[in-house]
Amino acid sequence: MTEYSQSPENYQKQGQQHWKRARASLRKALNRYSGLQNTAQKTTTSEFSSSLKTQLDLLKSNIDKLDQGVIQIAVFGLVSRGKSAVLNALLSEKILETGPLNGVTQWPRTIRWTPNIFINSHQQEKAKIDLIDTPGLDEVAGQVRGEMAKEVTRKADLILFVVSGDLTRTEYDALRELRKAKKPLILVFNKIDLYTEAEREDIYHNLQNIAVDKSEELEDIYPPTEVVMVSAEPAPIPVRIEWSDGNVTHEWETPSPQIDPLKQKIITILEREGRSLLALNALVQAREAEVTIAHKTVKIKQDEADDLIWDFAKYKALAVALNPVAIIDVMGTTVIDLALIRSLSRLYNLPMTSYEAGKLWKVIIFSEGGMLLGELGSSLLLGLGKVGVTSYAGVAITQASIGAYGTYAIGRATKVYLEKGCTWGPLGQDIVIQDILNQVEPDTIIYRLQQELFEGRSKKQEGRSY
Repeated sequence: MTEYSQSPENYQKQGQQHWKRARASLRKALNRYSGLQNTAQKTTTSEFSSSLKTQLDLLKSNIDKLDQGVIQIAVFGLVSRGKSAVLNALLSEKILETGPLNGVTQWPRTIRWTPNIFINSHQQEKAKIDLIDTPGLDEVAGQVRGEMAKEVTRKADLILFVVSGDLTRTEYDALRELRKAKKPLILVFNKIDLYTEAEREDIYHNLQNIAVDKSEELEDIYPPTEVVMVSAEPAPIPVRIEWSDGNVTHEWETPSPQIDPLKQKIITILEREGRSLLALNALVQAREAEVTIAHKTVKIKQDEADDLIWDFAKYKALAVALNPVAIIDVMGTTVIDLALIRSLSRLYNLPMTSYEAGKLWKVIIFSEGGMLLGELGSSLLLGLGKVGVTSYAGVAITQASIGAYGTYAIGRATKVYLEKGCTWGPLGQDIVIQDILNQVEPDTIIYRLQQELFEGRSKKQEGRSY
């Protein structure tokens, strides 16, 4: 069991803050794009309008989920690993069908679980938990299985992956896919009653050490403390009964499920991190929705953006060529570049203040490897020689060309930054996610998601200071 450094109440206060910030972030995103939907229906293709509606519906559903406070726990695994039995044991009632045949569960099924878990002790607020049972990952047809698993994984705040022994190659692959979802995961070693104590311990340690082989790309999927041993539906055992009359009979008796270790781990996690898990999952999904909207918007407005960039490049070239004063060149062209950035942001419906535009301008200038800084330097150097030089026209044309190219480069870079950076800003999903991860304690299940949630994003982080 994970040892926490704070009381549940302190974690819950922190989780409440995370929940509030996530909700504000999603509402801001929804308000931003709601106006775009009305415009899109009149001015864009039906494909774009449909895609936009899908992403807006996703934002709305996550806001509703935050408001309702429903935590979703999805159970995955191969056939005959006892997924449904694990859920029945948690529910203390045989609701889901189980049996010796493969593929008893054909489609995902959701069951409400109401344990005595408080996610806000101060207000005596109990957790609402949905348990999602899924078909065996090796039972459903490939494409259908993949889409079904993705949809369930997307909704889940916590994942249970059920195994019944050492992992197979298929289970390795399934874990690799689940890791891409960047969700907290508990590995459940079920059917421990079928093994001797020595065998059980060997398998348990093998599962703990599964991440050692980096070639399998499973490193850091879960820490050792996230492997839990259970026996959800123990096999019947023979019992010898001695009667008072001296007769001896033998009967088969089914032991009670050994599910408490898993139940207690889930309760502990949700009591402390339930709100934070809800917040993170909603933010991650909102981030994906916004990135999709931004990508589609940039694509559909490609021609308009290119025309806008060329117009500003021509204006800048003309302004530089006609102006004889170097310092005014630099100041004026900077204003033109900033106006281009703000015009592109309006075109893509990604609002940006003058302050933010200035920040982005500096980021682009420095990220272009000094090329655009060279443009500024060249403008100043050539500008000093404009007055009194017989080759004024040639210098002006050269300087105008450099300036125009600089604006073109800034415009192209701005398109990339706006598409990739739609989740920036004070309430942008990236910022709120990072703030949450920076606040959580190292002993929490959320803490280990820090690297995965921002894997491959470090370069973008370096350039995002507003």
